[in-house]
Amino acid sequence: MADVVAFGELLIDFVPTATGLDLAHAETFTKAAGGAPANVAAGLARLGMSSAFMGMVGQDGFGHSLAETLRQVGVDVSPLRFTSEANTGLAFVSLHADGEREFLFYRSPSADMLMRPEDVDEAAIWNARAFHFGSISLIAEPARAGTLHAVSLARRYGKVVTYDPNLRLALWPDAAEARAGMRMGLEVADIVKIGDEELAFLTGDNDPVAAARALWTPRLQLMAITSGSAGCIWVTPQAHGRVPSFTVTAVDATGAGDAFMAGLIAGLLAERAVPTEPEAIERICRFANAAGALTATGRGAIPSLPTRDEVEALVLRAQQ
Repeated sequence: MADVVAFGELLIDFVPTATGLDLAHAETFTKAAGGAPANVAAGLARLGMSSAFMGMVGQDGFGHSLAETLRQVGVDVSPLRFTSEANTGLAFVSLHADGEREFLFYRSPSADMLMRPEDVDEAAIWNARAFHFGSISLIAEPARAGTLHAVSLARRYGKVVTYDPNLRLALWPDAAEARAGMRMGLEVADIVKIGDEELAFLTGDNDPVAAARALWTPRLQLMAITSGSAGCIWVTPQAHGRVPSFTVTAVDATGAGDAFMAGLIAGLLAERAVPTEPEAIERICRFANAAGALTATGRGAIPSLPTRDEVEALVLRAQQ
C-alpha cells in the first residue's frame, strides 16, 4: 500500500552539462529520469513517504533504466506498464544561466501517450491515500481516457486527488485546446499546485489570487501558486497568503516544482486534511518551498530531490 499513487509520464531528460547554452550550442548531455508525475513520486519517496508510479514506458533500455531509477529511490513501480508499441519518451532540456529551461520533446508517439483505461491498476488506487496526476497525459488519446478513468476511480474510492496543470504548449495542438485540457483536470482535483505563468495562461489575469478565484471549483480545497525564487501563494475558499522561498544558487530548475508538489502533498497528508489555520498552511508551504529550492541546486530532477532531513535543515537555518 502506498500513501500516494502518481500517474502520468515517465521519460528521459537529456540535460546539458554546461549551463547557459541553447540546444544548438550544447555539445554534451547528462541522462536523467524525468516526467513531472514520476518526479513527484520520487520526491515523496525521498521525503519518507511511500509512493507508487503508474504509467507506461517502452520495452527498451531507456524504459527499464527509468523503472530501475524509481526502484532505487524507493518508488513502487508495480503499476508501471511496458509496451513494445512505442519507444520511451525523450526530452532535451536547455538550461539558461538562471537555471530556467526550454524543452524539446521526441514523442511520435512515445510510450507514455499509450496508457489506456485497461492499463490502469485499480488495486493500486484503492490501496492509496492520495492520487496525483498532471496535465501532460490529458493531451491526446488514449492517455487522456486512461487518465480520466484513473481519476474517476480515485474519486469513487474517496482518495485525495492532487493535480499539477503543467504547461508545455508545444505538445498541444493549440492554445485553446491546452486551456480546455488543463481546466479538465482542475474540475476533478481537491489540491492544485500551479505555476504563476500557467495561471496567467489559463485566465489572462496577472493577479494570482483573482485568477485562482476565477478557476475555483466546489471540490477544490487548496491551490498553491508557485513563483520560482519568489516563493508561493496559497489560496483556500476562505483566505490566502504568501510564503517566501529560500535563497539558493540555482543550477537547474528541472523538477523544482515537482519537489514542491511532493512537499505539499507530504505536509497535507500528515495533517489528514487541509488545515483551516493560516499558520499551518504556511508551515506546509514553507517546507514545500524548501524542497523546491534544494532541487534547483543540482542538475536533473530525480538526482537532485532532497531528503526530509535536508529540507528540514534548510528551514531551520532560515529561522536562525
